[in-house]
Amino acid sequence: MKFVDEARIFIRSGDGGKGCVSFRRERFKPFGGPDGGDGGRGGDVIITASSRIQSLLDFRYRQHFKASKGGHGQGNDRHGRNGRDVHLQVPLGTVIREVETGRLLADLTQEGQTLVAAQGGRGGKGNRHFATATHQAPRFAQDGEPGTERWLLLELKLLAEVGLVGFPNAGKSTLLSRISSAKPKIAAYPFTTLTPNLGVVSDETGRRFTVADIPGLVEDAGSGAGLGFKFLRHVERTRFLIYLIDGSEANPLKSFKILLKEMKAFNPRLVEKPALVAVNKIDLPQARAQFSKIARQLTWQGRPPLAVSAVTGEGVPALIAQMFQLTELL
Repeated sequence: MKFVDEARIFIRSGDGGKGCVSFRRERFKPFGGPDGGDGGRGGDVIITASSRIQSLLDFRYRQHFKASKGGHGQGNDRHGRNGRDVHLQVPLGTVIREVETGRLLADLTQEGQTLVAAQGGRGGKGNRHFATATHQAPRFAQDGEPGTERWLLLELKLLAEVGLVGFPNAGKSTLLSRISSAKPKIAAYPFTTLTPNLGVVSDETGRRFTVADIPGLVEDAGSGAGLGFKFLRHVERTRFLIYLIDGSEANPLKSFKILLKEMKAFNPRLVEKPALVAVNKIDLPQARAQFSKIARQLTWQGRPPLAVSAVTGEGVPALIAQMFQLTELL
């Protein structure tokens, strides 16, 4: 299934039905009073968060949603039917904003959490409501209120406790498959991962947390290059980050500085999140030879970097142990 994490939709609630102008007509009662019924309420547009939905893909194929109008009132005090509501389901973690103003309308993070995104118009009152002692035969009724319409921006931010970030070919997907049961696409070329992946890490005591593997950033991502910058919204909710560095490349420390710069360009608060640094591919001779230098020169937030191999599993248990420690401290 294609992963879509942003969509625009147009919604319109239903108009309220008109009130009715009617007078009672009964045999032997030539002067029956007003009996016009009220119009029905217009339908609402309601958005609900559901764990069964994983993407905003459906909203790429259909963008316009309109609730039905309320029925008009009728004689003999008969009310018009209410308009049918439109119910839309979105994934957990969907942020809803009004396109025109940018105003945040809802952040749907819990199962069943709802937003009435457009409320239907009220039905008009029939003429029976306007009868008085001095005006016993009103020949007017209310029109129904119009519905509301607007464009909404839906943004999905995955609900993960840990964000895994790094440049292409750093080994994020391989590491995710090593520490969890996730099965991301893995290959020896850049940009294998084109969409975020989620994995659940657990231990024998029942502790668990969720990790989001974010597609690789590249230098100048802040100017629109690469793919990862597009998906960094998914780490904004995370409690902490894992910076994964390729220890076998020519200058891992320089790559780490570039990675921090691009993260800061997207959102300065991201680099303030608690984080661990993991130097991957320690099974390769060049990475093992460079690790001591990296460890001497790089201490992030008071924590030394960890040497790991996502391929062989070396150092991975120590990394998982520190990840559990962080989840318990934060």
